[in-house]
Amino acid sequence: MSETIDKKKLEEDIIAVLKTCYDPEIPVDIYELGLIYDIHIDDEANVHIRMTLTSPMCPVAGTLPGEVEQKVKQVPGVRDARVEVVWDPPWSMDMMSEAAKLELGFL
Repeated sequence: MSETIDKKKLEEDIIAVLKTCYDPEIPVDIYELGLIYDIHIDDEANVHIRMTLTSPMCPVAGTLPGEVEQKVKQVPGVRDARVEVVWDPPWSMDMMSEAAKLELGFL
């Protein structure tokens, strides 16, 4: 690829799209919930996302990672995207942003 990728801008665009994905049981997006552990963008604009779910028994465990992957692939500038679901470290409410805690009445 001859042009330089603005990884910071691309990451901002990816985060914006992640904020459109919701766990249907919780009225807060997956980014603010702290379910996204890592966003890695390589020099060819391939994106690797490490994420978790609120629990292994989450009703959207089979669909949410695929939704995330498809939405990120549609971000302009992204060449390809892959989502890896990890369980370590386990998710806890401490991982939620202040905004998410406020929205859910934890503050």
